[in-house]
Amino acid sequence: MIVAIANRDGCDTAERLSRIVLADGSAGHDAPERLAGGDALLRDVADALHQLCSLHGRHPGVVDHAARSNLHPSAGPWLEQAAAGFAEERAYLIRVSAAVGPPPGTPGQAAAEAALAAQRHAIDLLARSVRPGCALGAAIAVTLDWPVIRRPLDATAIRMGLEPVPVILPSTAQTLRLIDTVTAEAPVERAMTFGLQQLLAQHRGLWDLLVARAESRG
Repeated sequence: MIVAIANRDGCDTAERLSRIVLADGSAGHDAPERLAGGDALLRDVADALHQLCSLHGRHPGVVDHAARSNLHPSAGPWLEQAAAGFAEERAYLIRVSAAVGPPPGTPGQAAAEAALAAQRHAIDLLARSVRPGCALGAAIAVTLDWPVIRRPLDATAIRMGLEPVPVILPSTAQTLRLIDTVTAEAPVERAMTFGLQQLLAQHRGLWDLLVARAESRG
């Protein structure tokens, strides 16, 4: 018999994870909005997009790894749509990053590269996890967090004279329904929450790093 995990706040799993994304994800950091502003320095924007490419401009990405694991057959259609969507997002990210130019020289580059390498490694571990729910939680996290990441990306595209591309990722509503479906089928809530929280931690770590790099450039 599968016993549902009780939520201390009384809400269902999908709502609880959605709240975590809002509180602990990119929406809780001021860097994305600052970089989306019309007065953002292009050198800071170039740095941000370049570092985002290092995390999410690679293939296979988080969603691709989760889709290949086949641990959650009922998540197949969602993962297929998300993988196709992120293929478009990667191409868009790389195109806008190229348009804005190379990242600026920044003091402490070696330390920054080491930090980014650690983040890439952490993301890869989450995406390749064989613990049921973990990789899917990471895929859900990047999908729900992406609209905030999109803001500076779209703003930069417009500044560079490029047309923002339509978003074809699963909607928030679709993603929340997926969470309900998967957690109703198997006791994966804890692993899913872990994967989601750890992926969000990497995003927040990236924003913190970008702020520190901007400050070091003066």
